[in-house]
Amino acid sequence: MTAPHLLHVFSTFNLGGPQMRAVQLMNAWGGNYRHSIVSVGRGELAARERLSSAVVADFPDFPDLKSGGLPRHLWRIQKRIRELNPDLVLTYNWGAIEVVMSTRLFRAAPLIHHEDGFGPDESAAQLPRRVLFRKLALPGAARLIVPSRTLERAALEVWRRSPNTISYVPNGVDLSLFEMPPSLSALPGLNKRDGELFVGTVAGLRPEKNLTRLVRVFARAAEGLDARLVIVGTGPEREKILAEAQRLDIAARVHLPGFLPDPHKYVGLFDLFALTSDTEQFPISLIEAMAAKLPAVCTQVGDVSEIVSAENLPWLAQRDDEENLTRAMRTLLRDADLRGQIGAANRARVEANFSLERMIETYDRLYRSALRR
Repeated sequence: MTAPHLLHVFSTFNLGGPQMRAVQLMNAWGGNYRHSIVSVGRGELAARERLSSAVVADFPDFPDLKSGGLPRHLWRIQKRIRELNPDLVLTYNWGAIEVVMSTRLFRAAPLIHHEDGFGPDESAAQLPRRVLFRKLALPGAARLIVPSRTLERAALEVWRRSPNTISYVPNGVDLSLFEMPPSLSALPGLNKRDGELFVGTVAGLRPEKNLTRLVRVFARAAEGLDARLVIVGTGPEREKILAEAQRLDIAARVHLPGFLPDPHKYVGLFDLFALTSDTEQFPISLIEAMAAKLPAVCTQVGDVSEIVSAENLPWLAQRDDEENLTRAMRTLLRDADLRGQIGAANRARVEANFSLERMIETYDRLYRSALRR
């Protein structure tokens, strides 16, 4: 029997959250599916290097959705989908919404759409034109999959989707990877010393992550302590972050090692995880930190308050409340026993709710239920 053919449509197939989740699923399924992967924006395909050799995948051409008018886009999209002849089309986020609209109009193949969150232009509120377009396009999807309760509410209340067309599937992590303690030299340029404290985060260096806020909070919270701030990731805000550290005279204590694969190899070096974003939905980096038994100081955005354990809830703050973020970080940095208690509760929370096995099984069931018969 021929393996079902899935067509994945991303704005970019880079190393972001939705793309890496798709890679996790493809690697777990091996040859059980065939995959065609397209990047309709700038053609970025960095995540292909993370695919297992057992994955059967190709990377066909696809219409560029960044040029030309909408009617021409929709016609070219349906024509190309028919040429590729997939059993199921999988679209991801706003960058692929025109493919969803084309499917509504022409029904070239069954389609499932994934929404993972909003960019900086919608950090405060959704753009009305995007809301309207989603309302018009999403009936073209057999199902809408969201990883957060916040997005589920948006789909119901703002995009007016029927409850029986929405599936909430939280992201999951492979807990077994976080069992072994990491090497003290796992972070390039750093070798953790006895008694030294690491506050860490893993994030794209983008405006909506507001990492300059994290630098300010750390500068005040870690005053007088042997502590370092580690920000793992790449992006356009790098120089701005370094400038803020220089302004606060803590540049020697702030480290930006760039993108590092396999968070399980280094996240356990952190004593405290920090997230100071203006907008999030379901941050996988927070789940990974919890799997490594870390407490977390976070802005209360997206699903953060629904992700962390009850013991961790008092250490969240409103996104503009730097005073409370600083107070929470200062307290936890000075109390190792408290960090251990919260970290253990966070690990138990992940074990019960956010395992990789549960996520893989759920996606497999949803995809197979929508396949072309």
